[in-house]
Amino acid sequence: MGSVILAILLAMKHLGKSRKSLRFLQAAAPITAVVLGTTFMKIFHPSSISVVGDIPQGLPKFSLPNDFEYVKSLIPTALLITGVAILESVGIAKALAAKNGYELDSNQELFGLGVANVFGSFFSSYPTTGSFSRSAVNHESGAKTGLSGITTGIIIVCALLFLTELFTDIPLCALAAIVISAVMGLVDYDEAIFLWHVDKRDFLLWTITCTTTLFLGIEIGVLVGVGFSLAFVIHESANPHIAVLGRLPGTTVYRNIQQYPEAYTYHGIVIVRIDAPIYFANISYIKDRLREYEVNVEGSTRRGPEVERIYFVIIEMAPVTYIDSSAIQAFKDLHQEYETRGIQIAISNLNREVLLTLTKSGVVDLIGKEWYFVRVHDAVQVCLQHVQSLKEMPKASELPTEDKPSFFQRFLKKRTEDVSIAKLESGDQGDPQLEPLLPEKDEKNG
Repeated sequence: MGSVILAILLAMKHLGKSRKSLRFLQAAAPITAVVLGTTFMKIFHPSSISVVGDIPQGLPKFSLPNDFEYVKSLIPTALLITGVAILESVGIAKALAAKNGYELDSNQELFGLGVANVFGSFFSSYPTTGSFSRSAVNHESGAKTGLSGITTGIIIVCALLFLTELFTDIPLCALAAIVISAVMGLVDYDEAIFLWHVDKRDFLLWTITCTTTLFLGIEIGVLVGVGFSLAFVIHESANPHIAVLGRLPGTTVYRNIQQYPEAYTYHGIVIVRIDAPIYFANISYIKDRLREYEVNVEGSTRRGPEVERIYFVIIEMAPVTYIDSSAIQAFKDLHQEYETRGIQIAISNLNREVLLTLTKSGVVDLIGKEWYFVRVHDAVQVCLQHVQSLKEMPKASELPTEDKPSFFQRFLKKRTEDVSIAKLESGDQGDPQLEPLLPEKDEKNG
């Protein structure tokens, strides 16, 4: 019986949508289903079909609360009901707002729910929420404004006072068919197809939420959807995007070498951009990626003086808006680890708040103020000078043992010798593999 009524409802709605002259069928479909179901039950009285049953006649009596001994035990339940009510009400309201193209004021919705519950409490009513199924039925019936709610309320009051006997034999399967036919119109299949093509993870979230709502109810469905959304956000935050940067030919701009295959890197220098705030949940992942890029950077052309290993790691921190104490300690550990292996950290384009945090924690002094730069290109200029100096130095094995300087003593001593930054910027150097960082000015053009 439920399937037959559902088929009738869908047929009437289809005719109402496809033909303007039969548009009234769309609004009349629910009442038609109730009348047909009730008439069938009145005539044949099948015992296998459940009906609504007796409904108490009259309105609930007005009463003031005078017994508060159960308040403490009801607080956890009240908080849970409030959370579910907010999720369900705002969820269905946003779905209908998106479907009909209007803006939703969530604060106004919650204010209305609060007022309704305050007044309903004086009549011992159930907690009021924005019902998913009833809102869908109301929408499918053609309701456009809040006047439909007022009209429905007046009809319900009249029915409770005078018409309760008429609803006794309404089959429950007819009411279920009305809800199913209404909800089917709210399922956005185009959105599901769009998510499948754009982001498989969002499609998975859509599928999980839809399935749990269908089989376990709107409350559990919404909670499961929110839970999975938070899990995805935490996973994304704990595994941030980290890009190895290369220089675009003919410019001083550095971009992701995976996105721009023509970008090139320099021997002895790794440039890394961290595209997320740094905190306790992702600092281990970031350190692992830095070690990985230090050992192996594939997919780009390398230029500049050829050296055997990495001497500098430049970290572009423009996207980093926050750094916590765990990340600060990890930076200190990373600096000490690099220092033991003769690798210097350079940092560029720091956010003001992040720079203040690093200064207060002593990281700026630990790494050295001279290794903080405004641009990535500025850091590359200085690091490339040191790499060139290291290449031109005599091998350590050729020096007497007692005269062997440390790595940083060697390049700091050579900083003012041999190759100057001015020569690097102008391109006036002997090594043809070392590309000028800035093009030499054309004397003819001034």
